[in-house]
Amino acid sequence: MSGGSMVMQERAVRTRSALVRAAARAFDRNGYDGTSLSQIRAAAEMSMGALTFHFATKGELADAVQDEGWILTEARVRDALTPAGDPVDGLVALTLALAALMEEEPMVRSAARLTRERAGGRAWTSAWRPAAHALIERARASGVLPPVARPEVVADLVSHLIVGAEAQIRASAADAGRPAVDVGGQLARIWDLVLLPVRG
Repeated sequence: MSGGSMVMQERAVRTRSALVRAAARAFDRNGYDGTSLSQIRAAAEMSMGALTFHFATKGELADAVQDEGWILTEARVRDALTPAGDPVDGLVALTLALAALMEEEPMVRSAARLTRERAGGRAWTSAWRPAAHALIERARASGVLPPVARPEVVADLVSHLIVGAEAQIRASAADAGRPAVDVGGQLARIWDLVLLPVRG
């Protein structure tokens, strides 16, 4: 490949990445229906031609954001879990890691929101739900969870905690005058309360 071709390819990669980041911020803030290609173009400070060269439709941009958010989330989940560790501690670590990632990454918050608001694209929940279900099953099989803690109910708890964390994080980001919320601290305290019967 010639030097000129490499420069053009690198520029195209940078342009595409900038468009995906701008789209993630817009989708995170305004949702799928509330975001237009012209808003994304303006936020990325690019021409409509540059945008449509890479992404013909808003749906294609949303797919790209969901893919990037999924990749970031799957990597964080992998880093957060210790295969030989206590599975209940693993569930706590998983929710705290996801909350921290959502606070850090508009791409991830956007992927979570897009999964709820549109059909198609890679579901953000599929980046972490299998790990959560595996931990729950390990906890059940090892007797760590009491018999009344049915796996499907524990899975619902984890989902609700993560959705609630996302809502808190988005509300804080939308209102700059609002006091910062320690979402990780909230989750840790909720887990302490939930696990009282398990840990005594």
